[in-house]
Amino acid sequence: MQLIKDKQVTQDSWAFIADDAPLNADFNIVSQARWRKEGVDLINRKDALGLRLESGAVVEEIVADLKHFQLIELHIPVFTDGRAFTHARLLRSRFDFTGDIRVSGDFMRDQVFYLSRVGVSSFELNDQDSALEVIASMDDFSVQYQDSVA
Repeated sequence: MQLIKDKQVTQDSWAFIADDAPLNADFNIVSQARWRKEGVDLINRKDALGLRLESGAVVEEIVADLKHFQLIELHIPVFTDGRAFTHARLLRSRFDFTGDIRVSGDFMRDQVFYLSRVGVSSFELNDQDSALEVIASMDDFSVQYQDSVA
């Protein structure tokens, strides 16, 4: 998978770890269920920690825990599900999350511009997407009608 962060193609050090799999060395992304179950142990590891939020997640439930995460991954199950837009905006504007907000899953190149406007800073691309084309699409519009958290 290709990763775009801050409009640059970059190497991805992070890995989503399934709930029943052992953690890797340094950059683990865990599910909300695993976080609830193993949160204290995960904090004590002192490794970089990310949290994957599925579309149905309630962001307000993790606000007190945000300080433990360097990355929040918003997983989009199908491109027509727009809840990741709301989650990103809330994390940036209401809850002051300053870490990396990443989207993964089924999103389209046409959505990247808008996702970046609501606070998404990195994009895990599907294999069929060209990273250079996606980066170029971030500058598709020179005039915006809505506020941005960027």
